[in-house]
Amino acid sequence: MVIVVKGDIVKVLSGEFKFSDRKAITSNIGGLLLAGGMALFCFEGFGMTLALEASMRETGRFPSLLAKAFAGITFVYVSFGFSGYMAYGDETKDIITLNLPHNWSAIAVQIGLCLGLVFTCPIMLHPIHEIVEGKLKNGKWFQKLCYNEHGNSTKVEKYAIYLSRAILIVALAVIASFIPAFGVFSSLVGSTVCALISFVLPATFHLKLLGPSLNFWQRSVDYCILVCGLLFAIYGTYTSIFGI
Repeated sequence: MVIVVKGDIVKVLSGEFKFSDRKAITSNIGGLLLAGGMALFCFEGFGMTLALEASMRETGRFPSLLAKAFAGITFVYVSFGFSGYMAYGDETKDIITLNLPHNWSAIAVQIGLCLGLVFTCPIMLHPIHEIVEGKLKNGKWFQKLCYNEHGNSTKVEKYAIYLSRAILIVALAVIASFIPAFGVFSSLVGSTVCALISFVLPATFHLKLLGPSLNFWQRSVDYCILVCGLLFAIYGTYTSIFGI
């Protein structure tokens, strides 16, 4: 974000544009849903909530910590988006690094992003690995392959787990290489998976588990979140697919 803000300052001082020339108001209502899907995609780490809470020593402090984390992340995302639009306006590309000049600062940003992906990808895939590895360990063929007659695991199990993780990473990389438009695809993911995980499923589980003990207003809030999440997911998905 520092590099983008630097671009803002340089352009203002050189007189290339004025901030008053940037107008974010649009008559394209469908674009708002596209932006909403992108905003939900920014919080794709929401699926790690339960895993993070379970790993905390004092779980009672998790709600306040979660609220602070959401507030901080939202501030960073809004600031970054505002700075990028102020710098490049309608020429802002799906991946902001493509707007940066070809110099050492842009290369440093790209290297930083790559390192960030390297370190955050294993964290984001942790719940998926747990599910996949749990299915593997319950399979009879896997047990025959990786356990001896005494029921103890062998080295084959460790290498089989590593192989399953590598296959998952390669599959994701192959899928990502065929994405035609990163921004629209991110909105599609946000409108489908992220909307379901963030709104639809939590409200459904809450009604399923605590429905009889909830009062009228609590059930109304859950139903409102559920219906709004479904409507947003359906129409946002429709808009994103046609955008691709």
